[in-house]
Amino acid sequence: MNSPPENDLCSICHSHFTAPCQANCSHWFCGNCIMQVWRHGSTLQPCKCPLCRRPISLLVPSEDTIRDRNDSSVADVLGNLETYNRLFGGRSTSLVQRMQDLPFLLRRLLREMMDPQRTLPLVIRARVYIAMILSAIYIISPIDIIPEGVLGIVGLLDDLLIALIAFLHVAALYRSVLYFRHAGS
Repeated sequence: MNSPPENDLCSICHSHFTAPCQANCSHWFCGNCIMQVWRHGSTLQPCKCPLCRRPISLLVPSEDTIRDRNDSSVADVLGNLETYNRLFGGRSTSLVQRMQDLPFLLRRLLREMMDPQRTLPLVIRARVYIAMILSAIYIISPIDIIPEGVLGIVGLLDDLLIALIAFLHVAALYRSVLYFRHAGS
């Protein structure tokens, strides 16, 4: 389900991925490499992505990395990733950070919901469906806070705002699932 691109290399060590993990900015790194970047800076704050310079608040190991957890070196990497996620994954982030994380979280959520091998908790899945259905009903309905018939294109702003709020809510739900999965809680 989630793994780095086939012929890609880690942007830190420029080698094939070992125990790959994906940051909330969607970039892939070797687990040890990104942990070295973090330890090289201040361990009291999240490291920044070496490619896009965004703060990394969540590191999600690939399925292969999780499957190989019996290997002692992979188990060490997973332990380090869990520690990192416990320290920085549960923090509340700014609205800008949440907006930047939307593509990463929504793409992963969609892939997970379509994959019959993966299962989201029923409560989370139900909340996602309810949020999407209610926002779709509001957008489709002729009753609006700002009516399009009166204000024209400006009337679409409330529809866009409702869609954005629904996406942010769904992304926050899924982020909490990822946090609890990969922070060892």
